[in-house]
This record gives sequence, structure tokens and C-alpha cells, in this order.
Amino acid sequence: MLSKLDDYPVHQTSEPLRQPVSADRHHYDRYWFNGYDKDGEFYFGIGAARYPNLGILDCGVSIVRGGEQHAFHASCRAPEEPTQVEVGPFKLEILEPMKSLRVTVDPNETGFDCDLLWIPRSANFKEGHQASGGGVTGAPRMEATRFNQFGFWQGHIQYDGRRCEVDPRRVVGTKDRSWGVRPVGDPAPPGAPPTRVPQVFFLWAPIHWDDRCTHAGLFTDEWGTPWHWDGMLVPTYDSPDAIPGVEDPAMAPLAGVEEQLVYLPGTRRARSATISLLERGGARQDIALEPLLCFRMKGIGYGHPEWGHGKWKGELAFAAESWKVDDADETALENQHIQQVVRARCGDRTGVGVLEQIALGPNHKYGFSEFLDMAR
Repeated sequence: MLSKLDDYPVHQTSEPLRQPVSADRHHYDRYWFNGYDKDGEFYFGIGAARYPNLGILDCGVSIVRGGEQHAFHASCRAPEEPTQVEVGPFKLEILEPMKSLRVTVDPNETGFDCDLLWIPRSANFKEGHQASGGGVTGAPRMEATRFNQFGFWQGHIQYDGRRCEVDPRRVVGTKDRSWGVRPVGDPAPPGAPPTRVPQVFFLWAPIHWDDRCTHAGLFTDEWGTPWHWDGMLVPTYDSPDAIPGVEDPAMAPLAGVEEQLVYLPGTRRARSATISLLERGGARQDIALEPLLCFRMKGIGYGHPEWGHGKWKGELAFAAESWKVDDADETALENQHIQQVVRARCGDRTGVGVLEQIALGPNHKYGFSEFLDMAR
């Protein structure tokens, strides 16, 4: 049960670090990243996660460009060494902890490969601990810690005989690390049926500006009341060597976050949005978001009917798929979790970022009354 990590003085229990503190089958430890061209020409997502109580390691890389989304999926039996994040041709290497890493997919029979270097623009910052759902609420139980970082990408992605160059002067993104308990793998026996329609409303909006970054995220209940939110003003640096440490004492937490969406009729996808950042000193920043490009999170396993997270696919399995963006069924459950590249405007300032959305179940603020009725 020993691993390389046991040689460091970092133990939180009397067990080796390979032994999860939780026996919950849904325990997970995930890497997640996005990257996107500043003009919205393309977006790519990367995910990789270990499920220690399921014995599975899986990953996905996906790009949307030119009206098509292409995806690479892979899954395997989790290696005994937890620092080994390799699934067939996929590999994630930590070059410098909390700063630099590399993601590669070696050339393989699917025709999808990549070589991507993460270059930090900011220090790391932790979101508030999240706990939700479970019991008779009908919502899945989730309990997690998450931290984020802003940065650039360098390298390339190759798919379907085409090559996308990733230039750090034009391609920005976000690193997201989380761990805890969330719905993964095949469903457990259901027990008593829920007493109400399951509901989740989640927005997440990291934005790059010329001289800093801003971060906002929130969960609300069916009445539009936030039960969890995060917000931060994040300093940025011209060189990774100038970043002051793992965390940055100059980061400024917000006093609150508000949202207002206009939905595209026939969907649960925002046509436009305003995110308001409430500063502790009383200032208010209203950020208008204009969607440029839509990425379906199923491309890296979220809600995917075949390559969903934590599903046993055998000792090693990997595959690629693609679809036309306009052919995606807006009413299908698997297409509800999305990220959109957005142009951001605040006063005379212009930035670029993403708006992540998932809205299931009733939401009286936006006129939803069923699990998956669409905007009118």
C-alpha cells in the first residue's frame, strides 16, 4: 500500500496515502483544464481522475473547432502508484508542483494526439468547501475541495488528419483540481425514491483580462437563492518566476456574486449573461458575457452515456469520436453540461473567459418547472 508520496511528511491519517480516508465508492481525485483561443476559434478541455475505491483511472481530451467537436476517451485499471497518471497513450506529468505540467496523448490508432504545456499566469487559489445533495433531496451527494489557477497553453492538438497549433500568446485557460465525493461510476442501488424533482443550478466564470483575472462561481436552489458561491480578484504576472508562491497574498476575495441569464429559446443554454462581482469595499463590477463557442462537457466524460466518469471499461480501453456542433440535441440530458467561450465586457475593459453551465430541475427565477423543460 506504500507509494512515493509516503516519503513526504504529509499524512493526514495513520494509514498510507494510498488508503482513502473515505470508503465511499464515489470518492475521486480529479485534474481538469480548459484552453481557448482569445477570439473563440477553438476550445479544448482535458480531464483525468482516479477513483481509488473503484480501482479505475480515466481521462479525456476534446476540442471544438470549425463546427465540430472531437474527443479522445481512455480508461484503465488504476495503477498502484497514485502519482502515475497514465492511461494508454495519455500521460499527465507534473513538472513543477502547483506551477507547471505537461499533458500528452501519444500518436495512436484513433488519430487523436496532443502535446500541451501549462504555463501559469497566476498563483493558485482555493474555492470554498462544497457540500450538497444526498438523502431525500433527490440531488446527488457531493462533497469536495477545489482550487484553480489561470494560465496559458503551448503545443498542439492533432485530430482527424488536422492539426491545431496552440500558441501561448493567444491561448489562455484555467487549471482546476478537485477531490472528495461526487457521483461517479455505475449507479448504486437507489433505495427510497426521492420526494422531489432533483435540482441543480451551477455557473462558473473564470475571466482573463489584460492586467488581472476574475473568478466567480455559484450554486443556487430552485428559488434562485445561492447556497454556495466563490469570487476572487486574481493578480497576474508576466513570468511564472514572478508568481509569489503557491498562493498569492495579493488576491482579493469578493463580498458576493450575482448572476442574470437570458436563455436561448428551446435550450437551457445562455444566449447572454451578466455576472456581478461585489467587492468588500462596496464597489460593484457588472460583467456582460457574450457567448462565442459552445463545448459539450461530455467530450471529456461528464454525463457521457458510454465514457462517463468511473465506469469500468476493462484493463485498458481508448477510443475517439466526433460530432457536428449543430447536430447536438439541445434537449438531451448528456448535452446540458456545457462551457461556452465568452467575450467579457466591464465598462471600457474587454476580456475573454468561459461560462460553465448546468441547470437541471425547477428554477423559478428562469421559468423552469420540470426536470428538463426548455426556455421559451
